[in-house]
Amino acid sequence: MYILSPMHVRPVTLVERFKKHGVLPTAQRLRIAALLLASPQHLTAEQILCRLREGGMRISKATVYNTLNLFAAKGVIRQLAVDGDRAWFDSNTEPHYHFQDIETGALTDLAPQEVRFDRLPPPPPGMEYAGVELFIRLRRV
Repeated sequence: MYILSPMHVRPVTLVERFKKHGVLPTAQRLRIAALLLASPQHLTAEQILCRLREGGMRISKATVYNTLNLFAAKGVIRQLAVDGDRAWFDSNTEPHYHFQDIETGALTDLAPQEVRFDRLPPPPPGMEYAGVELFIRLRRV
């Protein structure tokens, strides 16, 4: 299984990352990024909101959603549409795939070299592949 090494996120690193992606650093954005980028993880907006509030931060649900959507649009994080019920936000922006526990919804990273595609269908005329998303759903036996 593919395990990512933890990222040690310092505020200066976050500011530099924001600049690289064209994101204006604000106190709330830095707190959200510090939480999500502290380690390789997959969280929903609700989980992030809950953790921020448990840590004593007063923040609205709209601010969390708007910030996460901005981060995803700018490439700071990846937004994953896994099951249609909720979006997951992935701190790992490198190409990779996922295992998903169907009971808990939890996602685990899977390295591209661990998956082999023998053949993909040709794209329609005038189109090219931009990427492949793969979620392998698992259940306990």
